[in-house]
Formats: sequence, C-alpha cells, structure tokens
Amino acid sequence: MAKRARTTRMRRVDTALRQVLAEVIARELSDPRLGFVTITHVESTQDVREAKVFFTTLRTRERRGSQEALDSARGLLQSRLAAELRSRHTPQLTFHYDTTQQDAVELTRFIDEVTGGIGPEDG
Repeated sequence: MAKRARTTRMRRVDTALRQVLAEVIARELSDPRLGFVTITHVESTQDVREAKVFFTTLRTRERRGSQEALDSARGLLQSRLAAELRSRHTPQLTFHYDTTQQDAVELTRFIDEVTGGIGPEDG
C-alpha cells in the first residue's frame, strides 16, 4: 500500500507537535532515566487522534531508559499538547526510537565493503 503524501496542513501540525514536545521534554521532565533526547519528527494521523513521536539519544545506551521515561510521561506530554495547541483532539502519543542515522551509517559501511572503499572522487 502506497504511503499518502503529507499535506501542508499535516506537516504544520506535525511540526507544531514536535516543537511543543521538544520544549516540554527539555524544560519539564526530570526523570533520571531520560538521556539527552532529540525529537526528530512526528507523524500524526489525518484526524490528529494519534501521533508517532520519533526520537534519538546522544548515547545508544540511553535509548531504553529514555523510552521508558517518555512512555511514563505520556499523560503529562498529552496534557501540555492540549493546553498549547487547543485543537479539537489531543493525539495519543507513541514513542519510537528513530534509527535513521544508524541505518545510514550501516548502509555506508556496507557500500564501503562492497566497493572496497572506492568512492566517486576516487574513480
């Protein structure tokens, strides 16, 4: 099934959600399990009833604790979203570790192995 293109409105909603969440996490969460977290992006449903929040951590070992801290703070984060955005619905948040950077590093290593480290500038 093809993924639907994000509308301009949905991109704005996702950006607003990401900004509010990042600010609340930085200023209000003091859970010792929470590492240095960056909210990389948010994908909300068309009706904004659900939102997947993607995050990374500075250190890989902070991943599990940060996931637990974010899951634990879900209610607080949702209430802050409701207060800040004043939208019809407050999305149910789910938190997902963003593996994009790790995937890129692994892909680059694989390409280097296959090509023997020969890049376009070497050709």
